[in-house]
Amino acid sequence: MTVAKERVQEIVKEFGGSEANSGSSDVQVALLTERINSLTGHMKENTKDYSSRRGLLQLVGRRRRLLDYLRREDPERYRSLIAKLGIRK
Repeated sequence: MTVAKERVQEIVKEFGGSEANSGSSDVQVALLTERINSLTGHMKENTKDYSSRRGLLQLVGRRRRLLDYLRREDPERYRSLIAKLGIRK
């Protein structure tokens, strides 16, 4: 489940400010969220795909660590990012 290059460029531009800023925490969280959402759809159809389930859990853990870092370093940016992505209820 990969994300199309065009979609990656859109996400980088939207959350990074420019196309060159692909390494910021905001961009990484947004890209992980995109991958998690696409993999979640796959898991709904293929409930016994345990390899993909493990990969999904790893992605969620990586996103969680990045969000924890953001919350520690810049709480306002953290709140705006989760609101934009609609991650928290």
